[in-house]
Amino acid sequence: MAIQCYDCFFLFDSNKYNRDPGGVVAAVQKIIEDLGGEILASRLWEERKLAYPINGHVKGTYWITYFNMEGSQLSEFDRACQLNENIMRSLVTKVDPRLVDTLVAHALGKGQAPAETEAKEEGEPVAVGASAEGSDAESGSAAT
Repeated sequence: MAIQCYDCFFLFDSNKYNRDPGGVVAAVQKIIEDLGGEILASRLWEERKLAYPINGHVKGTYWITYFNMEGSQLSEFDRACQLNENIMRSLVTKVDPRLVDTLVAHALGKGQAPAETEAKEEGEPVAVGASAEGSDAESGSAAT
C-alpha cells in the first residue's frame, strides 16, 4: 500500500499526562515510528472536562498528531493505542493530500491560512464604516 497522511486525535488520561507529559507523548511517537511512520506535527490541543466519564475519569487531555504511514499498518496502530494505558481514546482519519501542507503548518503554528487573512481584511472596512456612522451621529447632534 501507499504511504498516506493521517491525523490522530488522542484523548490522554489527564492525571498521567500531567505527571509525565514528555513520557506520554514519547510513547505515542514511538508507536508511530516503530510501525514505520513519520511524524509531521504533534501538539497539545487542550485539557477539558469530558461529556461523560471514561473509566472513572472526568477530565481528559486532547492531543493531535499528523503523520505519514502505510495504510496496512493502521490496524496495528489502533491495537497499540488500545493497549497503551495512557490513551483513553483515539481517532484516526485520512487527510486529503491537498490539505496536508496547510493542516501541518497550522498545527506547527506557522502563519495564517489565506482565508483567515482575507476575512480579517474584509472585516477592516466594516470597522471603518462603523466609525463613520459614529461621526455622522456626532455631526447630527452638533447640528441640533
